[in-house]
Amino acid sequence: MEYRRLGKSGLKVSELSFGSWVTFGSSLSQDLAKSCMREAFEHGVNFFDNAEVYAKGESERLMGQALKDFRREELVISTKIFWGGDSPNERGLSWKHLVEGTKNSLKRLDLEYVDLLFCHRPDPETPIEESVRAMDYLIRSGYAFYWGTSEWSADEITEAFEIAERCNCIPPTMEQPQYNLLVRDRVEREYARLYEERGLGTTIWSPLASGFLTGKYSFDGAEKSTERASWVEKHLSTENHKRMHKLKKIADELGCTLAQLAIAWCLIFDGVSTVITGASSVEQVRENMKSLEVKSKFTPEILRSIDELFPVGV
Repeated sequence: MEYRRLGKSGLKVSELSFGSWVTFGSSLSQDLAKSCMREAFEHGVNFFDNAEVYAKGESERLMGQALKDFRREELVISTKIFWGGDSPNERGLSWKHLVEGTKNSLKRLDLEYVDLLFCHRPDPETPIEESVRAMDYLIRSGYAFYWGTSEWSADEITEAFEIAERCNCIPPTMEQPQYNLLVRDRVEREYARLYEERGLGTTIWSPLASGFLTGKYSFDGAEKSTERASWVEKHLSTENHKRMHKLKKIADELGCTLAQLAIAWCLIFDGVSTVITGASSVEQVRENMKSLEVKSKFTPEILRSIDELFPVGV
Protein backbone atom coordinates (compact mmCIF):
# COMPACT_ATOMS: atom_id res chain seq x y z
CA MET A 1 0.00 0.00 0.00
CA GLU A 2 1.25 3.46 -0.89
CA TYR A 3 0.31 6.62 0.97
CA ARG A 4 -0.53 9.96 -0.60
CA ARG A 5 -0.51 13.46 0.85
CA LEU A 6 -4.00 14.83 1.30
CA GLY A 7 -3.70 17.71 -1.13
CA LYS A 8 -0.91 20.01 0.05
CA SER A 9 -1.38 19.15 3.71
CA GLY A 10 1.14 17.13 5.67
CA LEU A 11 -1.36 14.32 6.29
CA LYS A 12 -0.82 11.02 4.50
CA VAL A 13 -3.69 8.69 3.64
CA SER A 14 -3.63 5.22 2.14
CA GLU A 15 -4.42 4.96 -1.57
CA LEU A 16 -7.38 2.75 -0.72
CA SER A 17 -9.51 3.58 2.29
CA PHE A 18 -12.54 2.02 3.94
CA GLY A 19 -15.99 3.59 4.35
CA SER A 20 -19.06 2.59 6.31
CA TRP A 21 -21.75 3.93 3.97
CA VAL A 22 -24.62 1.44 3.41
CA THR A 23 -23.03 -1.53 5.22
CA PHE A 24 -22.43 -0.44 8.83
CA GLY A 25 -25.62 -0.68 10.83
CA SER A 26 -27.46 -2.57 8.11
CA SER A 27 -25.68 -5.66 6.78
CA LEU A 28 -22.70 -5.57 9.15
CA SER A 29 -22.88 -6.64 12.78
CA GLN A 30 -20.45 -5.27 15.35
CA ASP A 31 -18.16 -8.28 15.04
CA LEU A 32 -18.20 -8.24 11.25
CA ALA A 33 -17.59 -4.49 11.11
CA LYS A 34 -14.60 -4.96 13.37
CA SER A 35 -13.29 -7.85 11.26
CA CYS A 36 -13.62 -5.87 8.02
CA MET A 37 -11.80 -2.88 9.49
CA ARG A 38 -9.03 -5.12 10.83
CA GLU A 39 -8.64 -6.81 7.45
CA ALA A 40 -8.43 -3.44 5.70
CA PHE A 41 -5.89 -2.18 8.24
CA GLU A 42 -3.72 -5.27 7.79
CA HIS A 43 -3.65 -4.50 4.07
CA GLY A 44 -2.30 -1.02 4.80
CA VAL A 45 -5.51 1.02 5.03
CA ASN A 46 -5.17 3.86 7.53
CA PHE A 47 -8.19 6.02 6.58
CA PHE A 48 -11.72 5.13 7.71
CA ASP A 49 -14.69 7.27 6.63
CA ASN A 50 -18.08 7.81 8.27
CA ALA A 51 -20.95 10.34 8.55
CA GLU A 52 -23.56 11.34 11.10
CA VAL A 53 -26.35 10.36 8.70
CA TYR A 54 -25.15 6.80 8.03
CA ALA A 55 -27.67 4.42 9.60
CA LYS A 56 -28.87 7.41 11.69
CA GLY A 57 -25.72 7.39 13.79
CA GLU A 58 -25.44 3.63 14.27
CA SER A 59 -22.59 3.49 11.75
CA GLU A 60 -20.51 5.82 13.91
CA ARG A 61 -21.30 3.78 17.02
CA LEU A 62 -20.20 0.54 15.35
CA MET A 63 -17.00 2.11 14.08
CA GLY A 64 -16.32 3.68 17.47
CA GLN A 65 -16.45 0.28 19.14
CA ALA A 66 -14.18 -1.22 16.50
CA LEU A 67 -11.65 1.60 16.88
CA LYS A 68 -10.93 0.51 20.44
CA ASP A 69 -8.79 -2.30 19.01
CA PHE A 70 -6.43 0.14 17.24
CA ARG A 71 -3.83 2.71 18.19
CA ARG A 72 -5.46 6.07 17.46
CA GLU A 73 -2.19 7.55 16.16
CA GLU A 74 -2.10 5.00 13.33
CA LEU A 75 -5.50 5.95 11.94
CA VAL A 76 -7.11 8.78 10.01
CA ILE A 77 -10.81 9.00 10.89
CA SER A 78 -13.40 11.20 9.22
CA THR A 79 -17.04 12.04 9.63
CA LYS A 80 -19.44 14.31 7.80
CA ILE A 81 -22.06 16.73 9.08
CA PHE A 82 -25.31 17.82 7.44
CA TRP A 83 -28.18 15.43 8.22
CA GLY A 84 -28.28 14.95 11.99
CA GLY A 85 -31.99 14.67 12.75
CA ASP A 86 -35.50 15.72 11.86
CA SER A 87 -35.80 19.09 13.59
CA PRO A 88 -34.92 22.26 11.63
CA ASN A 89 -31.67 22.91 13.49
CA GLU A 90 -30.42 19.32 13.31
CA ARG A 91 -29.55 19.58 9.64
CA GLY A 92 -27.60 21.85 7.34
CA LEU A 93 -24.39 23.79 7.86
CA SER A 94 -25.38 26.41 10.41
CA TRP A 95 -22.85 27.18 13.13
CA LYS A 96 -25.24 25.56 15.62
CA HIS A 97 -25.58 22.26 13.79
CA LEU A 98 -21.95 22.01 12.72
CA VAL A 99 -20.84 22.32 16.35
CA GLU A 100 -23.58 20.23 17.92
CA GLY A 101 -23.48 17.64 15.14
CA THR A 102 -19.72 17.26 15.47
CA LYS A 103 -19.93 16.83 19.23
CA ASN A 104 -22.65 14.21 18.83
CA SER A 105 -20.60 12.35 16.23
CA LEU A 106 -17.60 12.32 18.54
CA LYS A 107 -19.75 10.87 21.32
CA ARG A 108 -20.93 8.07 19.06
CA LEU A 109 -17.39 7.41 17.81
CA ASP A 110 -16.12 7.68 21.39
CA LEU A 111 -13.28 9.90 20.18
CA GLU A 112 -11.87 13.21 21.35
CA TYR A 113 -11.36 14.36 17.75
CA VAL A 114 -11.61 13.28 14.14
CA ASP A 115 -8.79 13.87 11.68
CA LEU A 116 -11.07 15.00 8.85
CA LEU A 117 -14.42 16.78 9.17
CA PHE A 118 -16.61 17.34 6.11
CA CYS A 119 -19.52 19.63 5.30
CA HIS A 120 -21.53 16.79 3.76
CA ARG A 121 -23.34 18.89 1.14
CA PRO A 122 -23.63 22.59 0.26
CA ASP A 123 -26.35 24.38 2.23
CA PRO A 124 -28.15 27.08 0.22
CA GLU A 125 -29.92 28.27 3.38
CA THR A 126 -26.69 29.07 5.28
CA PRO A 127 -24.14 31.68 4.19
CA ILE A 128 -20.85 30.02 3.30
CA GLU A 129 -19.08 32.50 5.57
CA GLU A 130 -21.00 31.18 8.58
CA SER A 131 -19.98 27.60 7.75
CA VAL A 132 -16.35 28.59 7.20
CA ARG A 133 -16.22 30.38 10.55
CA ALA A 134 -17.85 27.41 12.31
CA MET A 135 -15.38 24.97 10.80
CA ASP A 136 -12.51 27.26 11.77
CA TYR A 137 -13.84 27.22 15.35
CA LEU A 138 -14.04 23.41 15.35
CA ILE A 139 -10.47 23.04 14.09
CA ARG A 140 -9.04 25.60 16.52
CA SER A 141 -11.00 23.97 19.36
CA GLY A 142 -9.38 20.59 18.67
CA TYR A 143 -12.47 18.71 17.48
CA ALA A 144 -10.83 18.02 14.10
CA PHE A 145 -7.47 18.55 12.38
CA TYR A 146 -8.64 19.33 8.83
CA TRP A 147 -11.96 20.26 7.29
CA GLY A 148 -13.40 19.90 3.85
CA THR A 149 -16.51 19.67 1.70
CA SER A 150 -18.49 16.97 -0.06
CA GLU A 151 -20.17 17.48 -3.42
CA TRP A 152 -19.63 21.23 -3.42
CA SER A 153 -19.19 22.99 -6.74
CA ALA A 154 -15.81 24.45 -7.66
CA ASP A 155 -17.27 27.94 -7.28
CA GLU A 156 -18.54 27.16 -3.76
CA ILE A 157 -15.18 25.73 -2.74
CA THR A 158 -13.41 28.76 -4.19
CA GLU A 159 -15.70 31.06 -2.24
CA ALA A 160 -14.89 29.15 0.95
CA PHE A 161 -11.16 29.65 0.30
CA GLU A 162 -11.63 33.36 -0.37
CA ILE A 163 -13.70 33.83 2.79
CA ALA A 164 -11.09 31.98 4.83
CA GLU A 165 -8.36 34.27 3.49
CA ARG A 166 -10.42 37.41 4.14
CA CYS A 167 -11.50 36.38 7.64
CA ASN A 168 -8.19 34.79 8.71
CA CYS A 169 -9.88 31.40 9.04
CA ILE A 170 -8.46 27.94 8.38
CA PRO A 171 -9.39 27.02 4.77
CA PRO A 172 -10.73 23.66 3.57
CA THR A 173 -8.19 20.99 2.72
CA MET A 174 -10.21 18.36 0.88
CA GLU A 175 -13.38 17.54 -1.04
CA GLN A 176 -15.25 14.22 -1.10
CA PRO A 177 -16.90 13.85 -4.52
CA GLN A 178 -18.31 10.89 -6.37
CA TYR A 179 -15.83 9.67 -8.97
CA ASN A 180 -15.92 6.61 -11.21
CA LEU A 181 -15.89 5.62 -14.87
CA LEU A 182 -19.42 6.94 -15.29
CA VAL A 183 -19.01 10.15 -13.27
CA ARG A 184 -15.80 11.93 -14.29
CA ASP A 185 -16.50 15.54 -15.22
CA ARG A 186 -16.48 17.24 -11.82
CA VAL A 187 -13.26 15.64 -10.55
CA GLU A 188 -11.32 15.83 -13.79
CA ARG A 189 -12.59 19.13 -15.23
CA GLU A 190 -14.54 21.28 -12.78
CA TYR A 191 -12.02 20.92 -9.94
CA ALA A 192 -8.95 21.05 -12.21
CA ARG A 193 -7.85 24.55 -11.20
CA LEU A 194 -8.30 23.81 -7.49
CA TYR A 195 -5.65 21.08 -7.28
CA GLU A 196 -2.76 23.36 -8.20
CA GLU A 197 -4.10 26.77 -7.18
CA ARG A 198 -5.56 25.72 -3.82
CA GLY A 199 -3.85 22.40 -3.09
CA LEU A 200 -7.17 20.59 -2.86
CA GLY A 201 -7.16 16.87 -2.05
CA THR A 202 -10.01 14.45 -2.78
CA THR A 203 -11.32 11.42 -0.91
CA ILE A 204 -13.51 9.99 -3.64
CA TRP A 205 -16.59 7.83 -3.03
CA SER A 206 -18.58 5.32 -5.10
CA PRO A 207 -15.73 4.07 -7.33
CA LEU A 208 -18.09 1.27 -8.42
CA ALA A 209 -21.03 3.57 -9.22
CA SER A 210 -23.09 2.03 -6.41
CA GLY A 211 -22.31 -1.45 -7.69
CA PHE A 212 -23.11 -0.95 -11.37
CA LEU A 213 -19.46 -1.28 -12.39
CA THR A 214 -19.24 -4.72 -10.78
CA GLY A 215 -21.43 -6.02 -13.61
CA LYS A 216 -24.00 -7.44 -11.20
CA TYR A 217 -26.96 -5.47 -12.57
CA SER A 218 -28.71 -6.79 -15.65
CA PHE A 219 -30.77 -4.63 -18.00
CA ASP A 220 -33.98 -6.63 -17.60
CA GLY A 221 -35.08 -4.66 -14.54
CA ALA A 222 -35.00 -7.71 -12.28
CA GLU A 223 -33.13 -5.85 -9.55
CA LYS A 224 -35.20 -2.68 -9.59
CA SER A 225 -37.12 -3.79 -6.54
CA THR A 226 -33.98 -3.74 -4.41
CA GLU A 227 -32.79 -0.69 -2.47
CA ARG A 228 -29.48 -0.41 -4.25
CA ALA A 229 -31.01 -0.62 -7.72
CA SER A 230 -32.65 2.77 -7.22
CA TRP A 231 -29.20 4.35 -6.95
CA VAL A 232 -27.98 2.85 -10.21
CA GLU A 233 -31.19 3.03 -12.22
CA LYS A 234 -29.92 6.00 -14.22
CA HIS A 235 -27.01 3.87 -15.42
CA LEU A 236 -29.20 1.03 -16.67
CA SER A 237 -29.05 1.71 -20.39
CA THR A 238 -28.35 -0.44 -23.42
CA GLU A 239 -25.30 1.67 -24.24
CA ASN A 240 -23.78 1.28 -20.78
CA HIS A 241 -24.29 -2.46 -20.83
CA LYS A 242 -22.49 -2.66 -24.17
CA ARG A 243 -19.65 -0.71 -22.56
CA MET A 244 -19.62 -3.08 -19.60
CA HIS A 245 -19.35 -6.08 -21.92
CA LYS A 246 -16.26 -4.56 -23.53
CA LEU A 247 -14.83 -3.55 -20.15
CA LYS A 248 -15.22 -7.16 -18.99
CA LYS A 249 -12.94 -8.25 -21.83
CA ILE A 250 -10.27 -5.81 -20.63
CA ALA A 251 -10.63 -7.10 -17.08
CA ASP A 252 -10.27 -10.68 -18.29
CA GLU A 253 -7.09 -9.74 -20.14
CA LEU A 254 -5.69 -8.23 -16.94
CA GLY A 255 -6.76 -11.25 -14.88
CA CYS A 256 -8.98 -9.25 -12.52
CA THR A 257 -12.62 -8.61 -11.74
CA LEU A 258 -14.60 -5.68 -13.05
CA ALA A 259 -14.69 -4.21 -9.56
CA GLN A 260 -10.93 -4.40 -9.16
CA LEU A 261 -10.40 -2.76 -12.54
CA ALA A 262 -12.85 0.07 -11.75
CA ILE A 263 -11.26 0.79 -8.37
CA ALA A 264 -7.74 0.65 -9.78
CA TRP A 265 -8.69 3.04 -12.58
CA CYS A 266 -9.73 5.69 -10.03
CA LEU A 267 -6.22 5.61 -8.55
CA ILE A 268 -4.65 6.73 -11.83
CA PHE A 269 -5.90 10.32 -11.71
CA ASP A 270 -3.45 12.66 -9.94
CA GLY A 271 -6.24 14.62 -8.25
CA VAL A 272 -7.36 11.59 -6.24
CA SER A 273 -5.87 11.36 -2.76
CA THR A 274 -7.66 8.17 -1.71
CA VAL A 275 -10.41 5.88 -3.02
CA ILE A 276 -13.04 4.98 -0.41
CA THR A 277 -14.07 1.35 -0.73
CA GLY A 278 -16.85 -0.46 1.10
CA ALA A 279 -17.48 -4.09 1.91
CA SER A 280 -20.03 -6.35 3.56
CA SER A 281 -17.59 -9.22 4.18
CA VAL A 282 -13.94 -9.80 4.97
CA GLU A 283 -13.51 -11.56 1.63
CA GLN A 284 -14.83 -8.51 -0.19
CA VAL A 285 -12.25 -6.37 1.61
CA ARG A 286 -9.51 -8.73 0.38
CA GLU A 287 -10.83 -8.61 -3.16
CA ASN A 288 -10.96 -4.80 -3.14
CA MET A 289 -7.37 -4.59 -1.90
CA LYS A 290 -6.21 -6.55 -4.95
CA SER A 291 -7.04 -3.46 -6.99
CA LEU A 292 -3.61 -2.14 -6.06
CA GLU A 293 -2.03 -4.97 -8.05
CA VAL A 294 -4.22 -4.16 -11.05
CA LYS A 295 -3.09 -0.52 -11.10
CA SER A 296 0.45 -1.59 -11.92
CA LYS A 297 -0.82 -3.59 -14.93
CA PHE A 298 -2.33 -0.61 -16.73
CA THR A 299 -0.54 0.35 -19.90
CA PRO A 300 -1.11 3.54 -21.92
CA GLU A 301 -2.96 1.43 -24.49
CA ILE A 302 -5.29 -0.08 -21.91
CA LEU A 303 -6.02 3.33 -20.40
CA ARG A 304 -6.81 4.72 -23.85
CA SER A 305 -9.21 1.84 -24.46
CA ILE A 306 -10.99 2.50 -21.19
CA ASP A 307 -11.19 6.23 -21.97
CA GLU A 308 -12.76 5.45 -25.32
CA LEU A 309 -15.40 3.31 -23.62
CA PHE A 310 -16.15 5.83 -20.83
CA PRO A 311 -15.13 9.29 -22.07
CA VAL A 312 -15.16 12.20 -19.66
CA GLY A 313 -18.21 14.41 -19.92
CA VAL A 314 -20.54 11.65 -21.18
